[in-house]
Amino acid sequence: MAPIRVLTALDHARTQYYHFKAIIIAGMGLFTDSYDLFCIVPVMKIIGRVYYPSSSAGDGGPGVMPPAVVSAIVSIALLGAVVGNLLFGVLGDRVGRGRVYGACLLLLVCSSLASGFSICRTRGCVLSSLCLFRFLLGVGVGGDYPLSATIMSEFANKRTRGAFIAAVFSMQGFGILASSGVTMVVAAAFDRFTGHPAPLDTPEAADIAWRVILMAGAVPAGLTFYWRMAMPETARFTALVQHDVLKATNDIGRVLTDLDLNGLDEDEDAAAIPRTPASFRYAPPASQYGLFSLAFLRQHGRNLFGCASTWFLLDIPYYSSTLFQSQIYRPWFPPASHQNVFREAYDVARFQAIIAVASTIPGYFVAVLLIERVGRRWLQMAGFFLMAAFLFALAGPYDHYWRGNGKNAWYIVLYGLTFFSANLGPNTTTFILPAELFPARLRSTCHGISAAAGKVGALVGSIGFLWASQERNRGEVQAGYEPGIGMMYALVILGAISLLGLAVTYFFTPETMGRSLEENESSEQGDQDLQDGDGGMTMRLQELNLTPKSPASLVSSHVSSSPIHPHRFSV
Repeated sequence: MAPIRVLTALDHARTQYYHFKAIIIAGMGLFTDSYDLFCIVPVMKIIGRVYYPSSSAGDGGPGVMPPAVVSAIVSIALLGAVVGNLLFGVLGDRVGRGRVYGACLLLLVCSSLASGFSICRTRGCVLSSLCLFRFLLGVGVGGDYPLSATIMSEFANKRTRGAFIAAVFSMQGFGILASSGVTMVVAAAFDRFTGHPAPLDTPEAADIAWRVILMAGAVPAGLTFYWRMAMPETARFTALVQHDVLKATNDIGRVLTDLDLNGLDEDEDAAAIPRTPASFRYAPPASQYGLFSLAFLRQHGRNLFGCASTWFLLDIPYYSSTLFQSQIYRPWFPPASHQNVFREAYDVARFQAIIAVASTIPGYFVAVLLIERVGRRWLQMAGFFLMAAFLFALAGPYDHYWRGNGKNAWYIVLYGLTFFSANLGPNTTTFILPAELFPARLRSTCHGISAAAGKVGALVGSIGFLWASQERNRGEVQAGYEPGIGMMYALVILGAISLLGLAVTYFFTPETMGRSLEENESSEQGDQDLQDGDGGMTMRLQELNLTPKSPASLVSSHVSSSPIHPHRFSV
């Protein structure tokens, strides 16, 4: 299809104030996403003490949430995210990105508040309602992935598109830091308010503390609700899916004021295509294919497999490493039986903050800096390789050295470098690539499918690692678990999965740097178009319901009717 002037102008637009505003608006959903997914770790420590008191544990220690309940709370939000990825991904293409963007954020805000207002104070009722609202929260979180990535990719110019999408995704790092900060402040305030209770004494105020932590996640998302509702529909959706170029031009002109629509020289083919003056509408191509067609499979199936499989493979070690934190910080803090509920939650949150500041956020920053220099494909492969190297470094000497030397600084350094490598590479690039590779009418859907595959990998990593990493000797297994394969072998498997991600990236992931979205989506058809020559050009014009007898006659008739302005479209 010939280029449309407003889309060409977008690809060459200067970076403007609204681009940065869009990063904040789109990124706040991902900020809330990481806040809610990471604050649940210290929250479960508090809930375990409140609703599973030490007397029920039978060992005289502090209350601990059973492993089955932990698995349920972790998995229910991820299952909701899978539903949200698919549901809002499809709605973003069918209804419009802007029309469902506000609804997605509203679901995030309401479910965050509802998680804190879990209906009652009995164990079964609280946990059931918490799981229900966590599922709805997961739907909102999942929906934000395809919408935010697609909107940012369609607003950005082709020179800085990757950096802008990476900047949106980097808001996750600040969400982790915010969840840790809020948890530390709330835990410290309640600890002081209740008079620093004894280690095994859990005051009733603890049942309020975890609710406050969960509800605080709704605040930053709620603050951006107005601006998200005020965002115009993206020009690419309006022009390429709704087929209204004039509306697309007017909408984007309201927010990107320095958009030069007249200073661009479109190619000769584009200049030869007439447009109707009334609405600047054109008919959709008669041969548009659907998601479940052989045409889509031939042209984009390879890319969809590459995006979905690499995201799946990434999230297995990434979410497993998150749960591995308890093995890292345990030697550095007093045992749970020697500190009260608030101090335990405070220490868990403090360690999360240290990891976020030292490795997670720097990894995102480096990704933003390198994504338009190195490229998505090489950055993703480098990240997978480094993840594998650091996981193997943790796994190899684990049984013989690391397990007995948990306070060795290199132990934490290697652990932090796994997060740095993931965020530098595949954790960022798997979010970017699906927003660049597919046609506008299927872009949000394909991103949702890829993200859903990633959340399935997160389920495998979270639940599988939680149980598989238990020691083979029953005497060393944590209470409530069954013997597993041991931490060393679990880490080896995670390293091998990272290497598999590298291989899949090498064979199935194309490079998208420096190219327009329309060039990326048609890259697999390029060779065929070159073989078609003028016939291919005629076929594309016929798809637009413009059927000249030949390209030469079309050009000559256009030039003769408009001799003074050969590059003006006939109106």
